[in-house]
Order: sequence, then structure tokens, then C-alpha cells
Amino acid sequence: MNLDIRAPIGLLFTLTGLLLAAQGGLGDHARLKLDLLGLNIDLLWGVAMTIAGLILLGLVALNRNKAD
Repeated sequence: MNLDIRAPIGLLFTLTGLLLAAQGGLGDHARLKLDLLGLNIDLLWGVAMTIAGLILLGLVALNRNKAD
């Protein structure tokens, strides 16, 4: 049995990141901005989580190519 935990975690991070980025991009901007810096935290963390999830999924794909 070849279980690679990076696949479900990468998928979870990617989907959650996309949802969070969509909320940050389409949501109420006045409510979502950080008071101190004026940053949209939901959008920034959504993009960061999506990138992390895609990196994990890419590592899974590279590992599968090496095994074949």
C-alpha cells in the first residue's frame, strides 16, 4: 500500500485557499481589511494556502513520475 499523505493535504489546502481567496476578493472589503496596514488578510492567506497546496500536489506528481 503506497499512501502519500501529501495528496489529500494538498487538495485540502488548495480548495480551502481558493475559497478563502474568493471570499477575500469578492467579500465586503471594508470589513475584511486589517485596520493597521489596510491589508486584505483573507485574500493574502487564501493565495498563500493555494500556493502551498499546489506545491504539495506538485511534489506528489513528481514522486509518482519517479516511481514509474
